[in-house]
This record gives sequence, structure tokens and C-alpha cells, in this order.
Amino acid sequence: MVANSIETSSSNRPQFRRAASLGVPAEGEGGTFTQSWYPICLASAATPDFVRGFDFLDGRVIVFRDTTGQAHVMSAYCPHMGADLSIGELINGQVRCAFHHWRYGADGRCAGMPSKDPVPSAARLFKFPVVEKYGIVWAYNGVEPHYALPDFQYPNEELVFKVKVFGGETPVDPWILCANTPDMQHIRYLHGVEFKGENPHEEVYWTDHSMGYSFEGTTPTGVPYHHDIGVVGTTLYHQNSVVGGRWFGFAAPFGLVRPGRSTTYLVVCARNDMGTAEEIDKYLDWVIEMETRIVLDDMINMQTIHFRPGTLTRSDLSLGRFFDYMRAFPRAHPSGDFIK
Repeated sequence: MVANSIETSSSNRPQFRRAASLGVPAEGEGGTFTQSWYPICLASAATPDFVRGFDFLDGRVIVFRDTTGQAHVMSAYCPHMGADLSIGELINGQVRCAFHHWRYGADGRCAGMPSKDPVPSAARLFKFPVVEKYGIVWAYNGVEPHYALPDFQYPNEELVFKVKVFGGETPVDPWILCANTPDMQHIRYLHGVEFKGENPHEEVYWTDHSMGYSFEGTTPTGVPYHHDIGVVGTTLYHQNSVVGGRWFGFAAPFGLVRPGRSTTYLVVCARNDMGTAEEIDKYLDWVIEMETRIVLDDMINMQTIHFRPGTLTRSDLSLGRFFDYMRAFPRAHPSGDFIK
């Protein structure tokens, strides 16, 4: 029997299509990855004192800060003989290879070598576009980012943040974790969240790089809430919420250390006028504890899932649309020759 999925016609009535069209390419399939912003490490891990190395996509990158404090993410292997630059030194804002002491500047190009030989034009590292957001260093898989990471509902200068790394690796691609957002059945039944009214499929907005929607209801303990939730790119869950009359922001960025292996960060924030510093700190601890419990419910399932779009129902309308979004998302791997 061939499984079906649903889609809507112009009359918004559910229509069915064969599941053969549902497959979403895995990260790394065909040698390409979605062109998204990926979290690489906490901002505190990027220092001007030494180089750090991280697995990313299907290879390895280095992270460091130059003398101005700007964070950089570059391919980790020296183009001379392939030495791992993460075991090198950071000297005056330049990365020095431990093997033959070739030096690389903030532009990724070789700035010199002890032998005084002319620097080959190919002696350069792949330099990723980088942004620091929510206390995390992000790298974009590409040359020119086609979207920006979102802000929360209030300006950053009015917010107090907390960020942490959640557990170890999860054996799925980041987009599979993001797929929980349009999966309204999972929100209702796994997390026990009561919606006010029917599933809000009509409230969902879509762009070429994001989706999201708003809904109201009650928590499993009966506390009223309003949530604005969404996915940005293929690696970020983003949320603005009012629970019990108090606002908070939450984000879950998902890194990709190699195909089929994700890392998770948890970011929470509150306004700086919501009490004393001690009260805000206590409130953020409560928020991150609550969100950790929710994420843990998801992660237990993700440890053993064989994720594949199968037979979808009317309640999966937005989830089916998300698979379309993923199939249309641009893919590339311009750093492939450098990071492997």
C-alpha cells in the first residue's frame, strides 16, 4: 500500500498525494547541505588567546577572535600539508600552523611563513560568514547569507539572556528537530499543551526561509499562555511567549557536527525591567528549567526515531507544508574542498 500525504487546493480543502514525493534530502546527501546559519559554539568559547576546533558539516573548522575582538570561523586544515590548525597558536590575531608555522590572517589568507618563500595564491582558508547572536557564534553555509537571524520581541539592550548547551549529540539532522514546530499533533499530545480552538493551520505564515504561527491555550498545569513560535532557516526554533502574564523569549539553535548528528543550545531571555537582577535571574532559571523539560521529551523520542514522512492526516497539514519548504530550501557546499 502506498502512503499518502495531504495538501490543500485553492479551496483549502485537503487533497491527497503519493508519498513518493515526500522525501526530504538528508544533510550531506549528494554532497550538499542546507544554506542556513549554523551555531558553532558559545561566544565565550571564541577567544583572542587561542584557537578552538569544531566538527561541522562533513569536516572541521576553527574559531578564534582577532585583535579587534571579531569572531571568525574558517576551515581547519592548512592547505600546505593538511595539518589541523586547531592545535596551532594564535599570535597577534593570526593563526600559526603547528607544523611549518604558516600564518593565516583574519581574511583567511596566508600572511607569511618562516621560509620567506613567496606565498602561493591557493594558500588560503575558507572563511565563513559569521554573526554573534544570543551568546552564540554562528556560521553560514555559503558565501552570501540569504536571510538574517531574528531578534526577539524587545530590543536586545532591554533584555537579559541565559544560554547553555543541552546534553550531547542527537542522532538526527537539525531540520528534523525543527519539524516539531509545524507538527501540531506533537505539541498537543507529547507535550500536553491545550490549544484554544482547533489546530491553527490558517494562522501559519511561510517565507522562503521561515515559518511560524501564534496560538493560545493552557499549559498542562492549567496556566494560560500565548505563544508566537517559528522556524528560521533549517536550524533555529524561535519563540516569544507570555505564560501566566509574564513574557519571555526562547530559542533552540541546532548545530550540525556531521550528517545525521545535531547539537542543541537553549537560549532564554527576559526584559530587564521585570524585577531586580536577582528576581530576573530566578525567573530565567525557571524558564530554562521548563523549556529543558519540554526539549527532553523531544530528545528521548529523537534518540531512536527512524524519521520519514509517512501517512499524513488533516492534522498534519502544516507539517506536510514544512516538508515542501525543506525540499525547496537551497543547498550547497562551497567549503567542501577546504574542511574535509
